[in-house]
Amino acid sequence: MSGHSKWSTIKRKKGALDSKRGKIFTKIIKEITLAARLGGGDIEGNSRLRQAVLAAKNENMPKDNIEKAIKKGTGEIGGGVAYEEITYEGYGPGGVAVLVEVMTDNKNRTVAEIRHIFSKHGGNLGENGCVSWLFDKKGSIIFERKSIDEDVLMELALEVGAEDIREDENEIEIITDPAMYESVRDALDGKGLKYVQASVSMVPQNTIKLEEGRAEQMLKMIDKLEDNDDVQNVYANFDIDDEIVEKFNS
Repeated sequence: MSGHSKWSTIKRKKGALDSKRGKIFTKIIKEITLAARLGGGDIEGNSRLRQAVLAAKNENMPKDNIEKAIKKGTGEIGGGVAYEEITYEGYGPGGVAVLVEVMTDNKNRTVAEIRHIFSKHGGNLGENGCVSWLFDKKGSIIFERKSIDEDVLMELALEVGAEDIREDENEIEIITDPAMYESVRDALDGKGLKYVQASVSMVPQNTIKLEEGRAEQMLKMIDKLEDNDDVQNVYANFDIDDEIVEKFNS
């Protein structure tokens, strides 16, 4: 499966650790606040805010935290930090394409930290546009293969407008056009099909296979990027054997 889904699997397992929960909440609160600031506090009329609130609920974030973040974004609650959205692009070990989406109040600090992480783990930060053309913005809905009737899922997904279906031995990923994402997800919800992750994200057009040495180096690099307070999302086009992933995650 693509690096997008592979890393999503790793993050779900790592995200179960209590030590990560505070960082997850911080990232989601940033996204809610900015979404409300840019598009208003009406969840029904602001799709970006709607997705952020759904992500918060999926992480069991308290309702008060969600409401406070929205009010900060709309200006109903004063104070707070003005964040700037930036996407950094570069290469990881083996020439893997990497996109890093950040929200920061100090881009000089952030770019220095991101550049350091890249260089320390065998990569290098590139110019704007150097790898973004290798990714497409898509809706992604991921199911565990063992928990789903594959035939039912695939038939329904295509009926309701899914664009593509990708699979490996453990998971099935439904790919949608961003405009169709919510309607496809809602249709799957309506049939009681339980997914492990759903989001609009950057999906790689192709992947680069990494052997063990570079694979572990790549996973460590992305782990450090994910752990940075300013980083919201990381996308990469690697492909790594499941055995290496399990070893890294143990």
